[in-house]
Amino acid sequence: MSTLETASPKAPRSAAVERVLWIVLLLNMAVAAAKFFFGLASGSTSMRADGIHSFFDGFGNVVGIIALSVASRPADKSHPYGHAKFETYGSLVIGVLLLAAAFEVGSSAVGKLISGVYTADVTWLSFVVMVGTMAVNIGVTCYERHCGKKYRSDILLADASHTLSDAFVSLGVIAGLVLVQLGFPAADPVMALVVTAAILVTAVGVFRTALRTLSDHARIPSRDISTIASSIPGVCNVHQVRTRGTQGEVYCDLHIQVEPEMTVFHAHGLGDQVEDALKRRFPAITEVLVHVEPLGDEGADEKPIVGDK
Repeated sequence: MSTLETASPKAPRSAAVERVLWIVLLLNMAVAAAKFFFGLASGSTSMRADGIHSFFDGFGNVVGIIALSVASRPADKSHPYGHAKFETYGSLVIGVLLLAAAFEVGSSAVGKLISGVYTADVTWLSFVVMVGTMAVNIGVTCYERHCGKKYRSDILLADASHTLSDAFVSLGVIAGLVLVQLGFPAADPVMALVVTAAILVTAVGVFRTALRTLSDHARIPSRDISTIASSIPGVCNVHQVRTRGTQGEVYCDLHIQVEPEMTVFHAHGLGDQVEDALKRRFPAITEVLVHVEPLGDEGADEKPIVGDK
């Protein structure tokens, strides 16, 4: 059996990210149930819509756990670069779920406005439920975003944005409940439409982040890579720097020029030094491919990278 096909235990990073998702899932389900069922009992469209949004948060966590289990698989013959991008695909699914949530919330609010039937019954308990669940959402967002940055996880950062939108939505719902209490019953479905707009904005952000990975957007500025590589004694010039991958798994390749008299043995060792230096400076880098060229050979047959410094 080849090295690529050898099974390996779940990496510490994947296990840590999965643990975060399970914790967030349980909290999201508790928050969603509180808002949805109390909204159903009180007749508040915006509160019920907020509960639906929170249920989608929980379903997004399930998607994240599934995507992460695939992304953590080791490289094989079919996927020699590994399966890390499946985590990004999972964040795209979360974006689609956000669009579905926006449709559900928006259509319900429009129906209320068209019919002119407003059923919200606001009590002090309504505010207790909304303020309490909003506090939980803010706490979850901070925790998840911290872990997302720590583990460089696309799925955690996407889900943190999802949860943060839930907190803003809750704030809008609270404002609507205040207006209903003041004698403006139409404020309930109107705030539900504000909720819809907030969800759509969040979806756009999630799609933008995912597409940066899937379109092989440069992960590390080429100038930063060149600065590190050029600091290695024996490297005369650096060009054709490229990076791609996910936030937690970056692939880099670059060309270095050395003195023409340098032996292959020493040039190979120099390439290893460049690789080690880059990995120390940028821990997210998984692999570095160094092309060694003699000084004076500008690579006439190579197509230059636009904007490469």
